[in-house]
Amino acid sequence: MNKLNVALIFGGKSGEHEVSLASSASIYTHIDKSKYNIFTIGITKDGRWMYYEGNEENIRNGEWVNLANKNVEINLVPVGNKEVGIVFEDGRLEKIDVLFPVLHGPYGEDGTIQGLFEISQIPYVGCGVLSSSVGMDKLICKKVFTQIGLPQVDYTDTHKSVFNKYTQEELNKIEEKLNYPIFVKPANLGSSVGISKANNREELLSGINEALKFDARIVLEQGIDAREIEVAVLGNNEVKASIAGEIKPAKDFYDYEDKYINGSSTYDIPANINEIDMENIRKMAIEAFKSIDGKGLSRVDFFIDKNSGEIFINEINTLPGFTNISMYPKMWEATGLSYSSLIDSLIQLALDTKK
Repeated sequence: MNKLNVALIFGGKSGEHEVSLASSASIYTHIDKSKYNIFTIGITKDGRWMYYEGNEENIRNGEWVNLANKNVEINLVPVGNKEVGIVFEDGRLEKIDVLFPVLHGPYGEDGTIQGLFEISQIPYVGCGVLSSSVGMDKLICKKVFTQIGLPQVDYTDTHKSVFNKYTQEELNKIEEKLNYPIFVKPANLGSSVGISKANNREELLSGINEALKFDARIVLEQGIDAREIEVAVLGNNEVKASIAGEIKPAKDFYDYEDKYINGSSTYDIPANINEIDMENIRKMAIEAFKSIDGKGLSRVDFFIDKNSGEIFINEINTLPGFTNISMYPKMWEATGLSYSSLIDSLIQLALDTKK
């Protein structure tokens, strides 16, 4: 059987560049190399595309930039008589069967690069242009979830242009809508980058100013005393949900540092919840995924109020982390799907979208 040519694309211009490197290195380790020829393409922080051929440790530590072969041409756009693929120094063209983007954050999971992939006409892993852009935008996504009746905590929003001009009025508006604690989030960013928890007006102002470094639109959410539950979904038209897991943050909430650097939070897979809640969460995860026309994969995050037991959907992540401590592959492993088999499934789902 001929091997498929898979292009693993990592790095990117977003604040989650290092997360992407860790995820890609992990996928490179676990992908079945007896089935796939792996072509590794890195995108630098300033947006340059470079071909790298070497081990995954140099992807993880960022050294790939210095080891990249600058004489290899990466052509994903059908221009003139050029064929789409990777052109090597000796003129050899390797056509790519599947693109496997592992690009977290803006320019990677927000629909922009998915648009390029559509132009290339090469099947690619993960959600398409619409679902990627909607899933990445916390504010738009909340409106979609409201439309289909999924329960959410109270929220409001502000915009940089308005907030900077009418700071006190906007703070008043937020405090009228929400009680402390309040979570402050950039609308278009993932991996908990730029997120903070405000317990008073001073912290709210500081948190918004920090979030505005990453996005002009800010989402403010009502903080509750909650358990953090996550579930993985997989599929195109027929969608499956894994068993749910529970994050137990080492801090007030599960932040970037804890997710990808120190890993001091713990987790339970499966989550210690009753069967009814488990099935409701899995069902809502699939509904959320389908509501944004999801394809391939997503991780859907929920809250369970510790006092009332109410379940709230938090957000959907259309390109979740794949590091060795990431919940998405771990939840599938606990459900009976190994890391390598999960990669196989994602590649097959990508191919299925082009049939």
